[in-house]
Amino acid sequence: MKEGIHPEGYRVVAFKDMSNDVVFLCRSAVQSKETIEVDGETYPVYKMEISNTSHPFYTGKQKLVDTAGRVDKFNSRYKKHLANKK
Repeated sequence: MKEGIHPEGYRVVAFKDMSNDVVFLCRSAVQSKETIEVDGETYPVYKMEISNTSHPFYTGKQKLVDTAGRVDKFNSRYKKHLANKK
């Protein structure tokens, strides 16, 4: 491999899928102040909202990830819209 192509701080990081709590280890230079213990070892943790373990393309299941209440807001507006059409 070529010398000097990897960023500084390249180390093992725990990536955590927050939608299903799956944790996997991978080498990365991502910055994180939080840590997590995996198999008795402590690693920096990077929290993600979606990964291949929860994405509909990989799982074959449709799942709504609603982090800011947008789905509820849409549904309440849609119900009002339907009520006005009657």
